[in-house]
Amino acid sequence: MAKTGVSDPKPLLDLHKRVDERRAPLRALANACGPIDRWQPVEESRKVPVKVEPECRWERRLLTQTSEGIIMGFHEDSLTHSDDVDGCVEEHMLLYPGGLPSLHSPQALVPSLLRHEVETALEKLGLIWDRTYGWEMFLVMFLRTQTRSSFPNADLPRHFTDATRAVLVDWLIHVHEMIHFQEETLYLAIHLVNCSLRQIKVTTANLQLLGMVCLFIAAKQEECLLPEVSGLCYLMDHTYTKNQLLRMERKVLYGLKFDLTYCPPLYFLLLFASIARCSLKVVLMARYLLELSLLEGQCVVFLPSQLAGAALCLSRQVLQEPQTPEGEAAWCLATSIHVGSETALLTIMHILANAAAKAHTRETCTTFIKFSSPETLHVSRHPGLKKASALLGVRT
Repeated sequence: MAKTGVSDPKPLLDLHKRVDERRAPLRALANACGPIDRWQPVEESRKVPVKVEPECRWERRLLTQTSEGIIMGFHEDSLTHSDDVDGCVEEHMLLYPGGLPSLHSPQALVPSLLRHEVETALEKLGLIWDRTYGWEMFLVMFLRTQTRSSFPNADLPRHFTDATRAVLVDWLIHVHEMIHFQEETLYLAIHLVNCSLRQIKVTTANLQLLGMVCLFIAAKQEECLLPEVSGLCYLMDHTYTKNQLLRMERKVLYGLKFDLTYCPPLYFLLLFASIARCSLKVVLMARYLLELSLLEGQCVVFLPSQLAGAALCLSRQVLQEPQTPEGEAAWCLATSIHVGSETALLTIMHILANAAAKAHTRETCTTFIKFSSPETLHVSRHPGLKKASALLGVRT
């Protein structure tokens, strides 16, 4: 088993076995998204007077998935340009569905600044090599790719329940942590599980096999080094053979028509956090809340950017860190690219708050243990999470 990097898989074998909360915390992801400075606040670039090119006009556009969702779109043929200051000042067309009204100078938030911040954040996060294509990649990721990642409803096949799915997801998180895969691999694997449960016929007896196959496929997409198939079978206590695993892999790929395209909410979370200059603890707390959303079946109906925005908003509210005018301006700029109405945002925040308040008492507590380590600043044990629902007020 040296090839798989797994020490003791025995706690993983029984999906319905209660996890002993007293066991030693799992080793935190060293990297889950790369080096720590990958999402630390980016430095402001030196301001050089340059001529500003005409920008595209931003406007509201209704999403097809929900009647209340709002997405920011643009029209290249509707350019608005003022004549002030030698024609270098643009008319401000940005919308702020989740913005903060306390910003004293909204005139500073122009499309060119938003574009610059997005390109800088993508480069800082290592999502692009050349900033020249940063804005185009962001639009593809934000306006097209993520709309294919949600589901019209949270219904599962009748022989599966949300509790059964949560047990499977918790087990996959444990396996993912032991093999030391990248965090993107986990989000893609859970997405493939969600798609497979709706696209192909799977029995309860093969549910664990399906989860392992989805993790294996996601690793092929995201990882450089892969465990051997025999190692994966060992993690399942040889309940399934190598041939069964490979047959299930073909079944999943054919059922999904080899469509593995997915933009995880993690990317949006890191992007928003970078633009908003969020602190280390805020980002760790938001990552914890976002991973908890994987266990909640009702979260599959929301867009990745909605989940990321809600996790970051709730993290800020729970930690209640002192704010500065510069920090509030940066936060307002980050929320200007948030997708969704305030109602959708609050709905997700309530789901995450309730999940965080009960995380330490549930059988599916692998995420709670993972984020209770010193490396993650013990964010899952923060006392504010128990009162998170109260901070949000009564849900209507």
